Amino acid sequence: MIRAVLRMGDPRLLLRAEPVQAFGTAELAALLSDMRETMVHLDGAGLAAPQIGVGLRVVIFGLQSNPRYPDAEPVPDTVLINPVLEPMDDELEDGWEGCLSVPGMRGVVPRYKHLRYSGCDEQGRRFSREVSGFHARVVQHECDHLDGILYPMRIRDLARFGFTDVLFPDGSATPDD
Repeated sequence: MIRAVLRMGDPRLLLRAEPVQAFGTAELAALLSDMRETMVHLDGAGLAAPQIGVGLRVVIFGLQSNPRYPDAEPVPDTVLINPVLEPMDDELEDGWEGCLSVPGMRGVVPRYKHLRYSGCDEQGRRFSREVSGFHARVVQHECDHLDGILYPMRIRDLARFGFTDVLFPDGSATPDD
């Protein structure tokens, strides 16, 4: 079922989500199914449970080809529950981000370029990956939602934040710098 996505200003988006305690349940499967349908319907690269009003530490993400991110490298479809992020070094990279909870806007956000993430899949099996680039950016963005952080809170230069149609009048993925 496609669920309504909460938008910036809704106080539920600012809450810290709770860890998942029970894996392999019908409730968790239904949540993940709704999250996938909602993400695909809205051409998202990821979605966190708090964005649909569910205060659990659950994110999904994945990208093969997406009109919202035409130049992004593929990211494997992933269910990540109770995640832990560990930067591999201190190197940050600025990049344009958007968000289904901040529709119609984009901003430049610094993120760790390389990181390891770990957590559980829907059956509670632990896994870990080392990633970089867009994959690392997506994971950090989605996991921020679990701590009540929206990407505009991380923007350093508000001159690089605005409405997508104004920033990218030609429909390009990024504006000319």
